[in-house]
Amino acid sequence: MLHKTSSDKPGERRLMIGRPELALIGVTVLWGGTFLIVHHAMKEAGPLFFVGLRFATAALLTLPLALPVLRGLTARELLAGLVIGLGIFVGYSLQTWGLQTISSSTSAFITAAYVPLVPVLQWVILRRPPRLASWIGVAVAFLGLLLIAAPRDGLVLGKGETLTLISTVAIALEIIFISMWAGKVNVARVTVVQLAVTALLAFACMGPAGEVIPPFSWTVIAAACGLGAMTALIQLVMNWAQRSVSPTRATLIYAGEPVWAGAIGRIAGDRLPPTALVGGVLIVIAVIVSEIRFSRRGKA
Repeated sequence: MLHKTSSDKPGERRLMIGRPELALIGVTVLWGGTFLIVHHAMKEAGPLFFVGLRFATAALLTLPLALPVLRGLTARELLAGLVIGLGIFVGYSLQTWGLQTISSSTSAFITAAYVPLVPVLQWVILRRPPRLASWIGVAVAFLGLLLIAAPRDGLVLGKGETLTLISTVAIALEIIFISMWAGKVNVARVTVVQLAVTALLAFACMGPAGEVIPPFSWTVIAAACGLGAMTALIQLVMNWAQRSVSPTRATLIYAGEPVWAGAIGRIAGDRLPPTALVGGVLIVIAVIVSEIRFSRRGKA
């Protein structure tokens, strides 16, 4: 990645990957591996119960880190935790619901479409107009989505694909909200609040959604608690790293998520049709293209 530092000469750029970037790369690898785990767990549990158990575990594991400073929770931090938690709840619940009917690789590639959405939503929320590259990325990602859906539905998104696509909007909002408050709040306090909010919303929505607690299953318990530990680590790292890593730079790193998910899914026997693979490649290209910065010759 090209990063300009204050010591660089005008127009000069050099390769710079610091600890925050390396941390986000590690998070991306872990993130890519979660799709297959959730896909198999959905055979024995409902999405809301699984999301609730997953994030309740994450909140409990994060609590010891936040407990010494929890008394200093401010109104701004509470608001940040509530808003980010709402985004996480919507995004992960819909994504998990979609994994009941689509493969882990398909889910990962569709989820990656949130990256081109980030600059568009920044325009709506933060009044920062997207660049030409962002619009190109959105168009290429849309074409990729159609190709992923084509093998079964003839260029029409099915239920699982549609739910996952909607989840990308919530995930994009989560990235923006984290960046909005990054550097202005205590990471540990906000993280435990957002994880707890996600878990409470998931459990609270089980009744209205007609979902019941599933029979006891070690597979579900191990998957949810294991992912809960991974989720706690992922959220802490994201909140810490994005204090110094810009939203666009972070989303470019996150572009590797579907690649890792696809590789892990393939090892586990998940074989996507050639058309879907082309669609997945287009989405990854869209993610990269959306981060390209065009500039006039001679200007930084």
